[in-house]
Amino acid sequence: MILTNPISSSEVGTLWLTYQEKTLIMRILEYFMKKADDEEARNILGGLWQELNYYVIEIEKIFSQQGVVIPIGFRKEDVNLEAPKLFDNGFDVMFIRVLKEVSMGMYTINMNMAYNDDVIKIYEGLTTVTHKIYKLATLYLLEKGILALPPKVTMPKTTEFIKSKEYMNGFNPFNSKRALNDIELGVLHHGIETNNIGMQLITGFAQCAQNKEVRKYFEKGKELAKKQVKIFQGILLDNDIQFSAHSGGTVTTSNIAPFSDKLMMHCIAFLNGFCIVGNSFGTFFTLRNDISLKLALLAKDIYFYGQEGIEIMIKHKWFEEPPQSEDRNQIINNS
Repeated sequence: MILTNPISSSEVGTLWLTYQEKTLIMRILEYFMKKADDEEARNILGGLWQELNYYVIEIEKIFSQQGVVIPIGFRKEDVNLEAPKLFDNGFDVMFIRVLKEVSMGMYTINMNMAYNDDVIKIYEGLTTVTHKIYKLATLYLLEKGILALPPKVTMPKTTEFIKSKEYMNGFNPFNSKRALNDIELGVLHHGIETNNIGMQLITGFAQCAQNKEVRKYFEKGKELAKKQVKIFQGILLDNDIQFSAHSGGTVTTSNIAPFSDKLMMHCIAFLNGFCIVGNSFGTFFTLRNDISLKLALLAKDIYFYGQEGIEIMIKHKWFEEPPQSEDRNQIINNS
């Protein structure tokens, strides 16, 4: 592959971040493939691994040609394939589906910062892979009865315009709150679904983390995920809507770590970012102000939780430094 022009700072940055995420996912996939009992699930996981491996190699080629050091990312020492099964009952495909949701957003942002044709092709290819795997995972989970559909509603028969700012009211105790609209239902359903998975994931991580500080951090994250599920379910129940979410898998009793503490911490960091973006989306598109405020306050909690995690990773030298611009003051002072 011959690059027609040097890659820019934004492309170095997004490729670096993509390399971190893809090598992390590949290590998780290797463990899930080894432990998968279902052949169809193993095929989905294996197909994704092959696709990601191709693009990881392509990123390494670009870095080599541009004189960029290849990141460490996540390697074979970050996964223990001999560890017993930590998750059961379809969790592997459910988790990969959530990761593909994260990837969809990341590729859109990365594409917006890409100018080199070869870099654009990488994100085009990864986007295609993500859509394919997301569809396969969704159909698989629905067929197995693991994934719950959003609540059913009466289909609209006419078009209407909002007649009053009272539509946004959620705080006034003297006025009844309006029923949830379908956008708000979707936001709440998605929040419950992803936090159920997050709660399972971080419970398993807490069981097998080697470092006590990391273990406590995961326990704190489990309570944060539980808090979000309770809030979202409470809003639905207050509106006479019952959410019937399947667990999406169960955590076994194993306390032998399949992944390094470094990998597990980075995995939670990626998902924290996804949760903040998701809550921000919900805050903007949710028109009832009581729900918007709750989403904003949860986003604040997630942000500070994420910052705590970064501090732990830096403390233990698990956070690889991203590529950065020249420090001109340091260069001048050293000359």
